[in-house]
Amino acid sequence: MLDGIIIGLSTAVMPFNLMMVVVGCFAGTFIGMLPGLGPISAVALMIPITYGLDPSSSIILMAGVYYGAVFGASTSSILINAPGCAATVVTAFDGYPLAQKNQAGKALALAAYSSFTGGTVGALALLVAAPALASVSLSFQSTDYFALMILGLTAVAAFSGKGQVIKALMMTVFGLMIATVGTDTTSGATRFTFGNIDLIDGVSFLLLAMATFALTEVIMTVLNGQHKEDEKQVDMSKLGSMKLSKEEVKEVAPTIARSSIFGFFIGVLPGAGATIASFLAYGLERNIASAKEKLKFGKGSLRGLAAPESANNAASTGSFVPLLTLGIPGSGTTAIMLGALIAAGIQPGPRLFIDNPDVFWSVIISMYFGNLVLLILNLPLIPYISKLLLIPRSILIPMILFFSITGVYLVSFNTFDIQMMVIITVIAIFLKLLQFPMAPMLLGFILGGMMESNLSRALVISDGSFAFLWERPLTFGIVLTAITVLCLPPALEFLFGRRKDKGPDVAATEGKG
Repeated sequence: MLDGIIIGLSTAVMPFNLMMVVVGCFAGTFIGMLPGLGPISAVALMIPITYGLDPSSSIILMAGVYYGAVFGASTSSILINAPGCAATVVTAFDGYPLAQKNQAGKALALAAYSSFTGGTVGALALLVAAPALASVSLSFQSTDYFALMILGLTAVAAFSGKGQVIKALMMTVFGLMIATVGTDTTSGATRFTFGNIDLIDGVSFLLLAMATFALTEVIMTVLNGQHKEDEKQVDMSKLGSMKLSKEEVKEVAPTIARSSIFGFFIGVLPGAGATIASFLAYGLERNIASAKEKLKFGKGSLRGLAAPESANNAASTGSFVPLLTLGIPGSGTTAIMLGALIAAGIQPGPRLFIDNPDVFWSVIISMYFGNLVLLILNLPLIPYISKLLLIPRSILIPMILFFSITGVYLVSFNTFDIQMMVIITVIAIFLKLLQFPMAPMLLGFILGGMMESNLSRALVISDGSFAFLWERPLTFGIVLTAITVLCLPPALEFLFGRRKDKGPDVAATEGKG
């Protein structure tokens, strides 16, 4: 292993490969900032460039583009509430409110620090434990994945405001319903397509995210008449300020550490990816927050911003474990990389770090350099990027509309997706006027597909019996955790509520005595 690391280090620090890291990070960050394109489009654009390159250089370039795009996608989420990719949808929940409070610089800086930490933790964990983690990811069966999705759905409370739990649950069910549209992966039967060929592949997550966040936000702004308001006098020093106080650093440091480790392990699981990691990390962080801190989530919480940013970058790094050690792509982006590696004559799998140690270890080591490059590239630009908010709304709103619609169209080149986006936007506006939260719907949608396919496989394996929920210790442990997470907060609230109600009566009784 040590010999392999030395070979990888010598390959990664070659001037040409270092240049590939810088080029990949810069290109990925720029493409990631454009709403709708994201890391899949960014990596796909790099494939023609990699032809003729050494396999190590080509995978280093694509890896740089990948985490550069995830890093850059948070910018549009924070500034204009238009997620650059699916993994940064959760970033908008607290990043955008911070930008509206003239703290765009602080939000972008915190996102950069969180992303750097998450990526670095992921790279170090990958360096130390990649071969061992391969066996861990293989030990997860369909039953365990299904239980993990149930645990993910218990985070729905994290996306609901006070008194909105029922509405959040309804929106989660709505998201699960949308996830069933399209072709059933088990039987191959089409469902809820109404004879429309364009719905055979289901509804795109990017389309749903852009419709419910970017377009809905724009239309709501117009409906509220805010686009006609005079531009506010913005404190330029405050807008671009990246300064975090000591108290704020102490507040977010544990969150970043927790979410980085949590995100990496979610990324290691094949098929989970950065999007699920960001949702679960946000839910976990809100569930363990104090009652006072919970009220800040969704309104500009620093912890709410740090958690998904740390988790999605750590998960992006973690997704290389199944790719390199098992030959199984951990996300859509790594699936493209798998094809590029095979085309270059490299076969990812258990023997990769033995047969091609230069490729295996150089990619892992280059990830640390890449995260460092991203931090150096982006921090000096934050004061200038944050000035995007100074653009008059009469110009900014058409720009958001243009990038949102163009971004969705460029993914599929299908006008039906634009029509679908308009329909979903209208429904989302109606629901938002009735104060239904949008985030639970996205959570239900993203977990719905994996939940259904793993449930189908688990039922086939267990001959249609739900006994699989308690037969495997790992599955049973995850289910028990989900039940605890779901039942503990309301139980504690009920108990403490009763104590508060009894308090005055007890005091009065003692006074009479």
